[in-house]
Amino acid sequence: MSVSRTFLSRAAVAGGVAASSVLLLSGPAFAHVSVQPQGQAAKGGYATVNVKVPNERDNASTVKVEVNFPTDHPLASVMPQPVPGWKVEVTKAKLAKPLELHGKKINEAVAKVTWTADGSKIGPGQFQQFPLSLGQLPEDTDQLVLKAIQTYDNNEVVRWIEESKEGAAEPESPAPVLKLSAASDDHHGGGATPAADDKADKDAKGSEHGKDDKGHAEAAGSTDNAARVLGVIGILVGVAGIAFGVLAGRRRSA
Repeated sequence: MSVSRTFLSRAAVAGGVAASSVLLLSGPAFAHVSVQPQGQAAKGGYATVNVKVPNERDNASTVKVEVNFPTDHPLASVMPQPVPGWKVEVTKAKLAKPLELHGKKINEAVAKVTWTADGSKIGPGQFQQFPLSLGQLPEDTDQLVLKAIQTYDNNEVVRWIEESKEGAAEPESPAPVLKLSAASDDHHGGGATPAADDKADKDAKGSEHGKDDKGHAEAAGSTDNAARVLGVIGILVGVAGIAFGVLAGRRRSA
């Protein structure tokens, strides 16, 4: 009887340990800062991505997020989308080797983007997304490592800067990684350049103006044709009236 009780007690302890392990594995430890593309992030193109920042603490809120961009694959264009309640700052740095972009030499690239709480926070059990437009993406790598630093309102700082190694376990604080897909035909990936957008707008407007001009020309042509037909009919009616009057006069004279 005592053996059975001992066995049951040990089984209960083992079950409790297993349950605790499951809870730990499914807890905040896996809620890392990450970067997720909207659509494709194609090599040589442009893309829109979201920096996703979860709050991992139960007793503190996130008040600052800093994302650093690689110097070995610099990006000339990094444009943040405004996020209500957050102030954003883009920091640039001089390049040792200038970039060639749309036929122009770029001597500096974005080094980091920093979001600071300005009336808002990321509270416990919450996350926030920070959208960015990136380009021109490099063609000689399959990924970009964007190291991030997360600051809480209790002054705790978490550095998401550890790079994952193939075949090794995931580090405790892995750096966000943007995976790049194969180059697309239009070299725009998941987003287009401002110049391309402007050209598309101009082409669309030009097409609309062309249609309007054509429609006006067709309408004007139809009006001219109708006026000509009515003019010819009026002349014929006038000639017929004159002829009728002449004949009537002759008959009266006879």
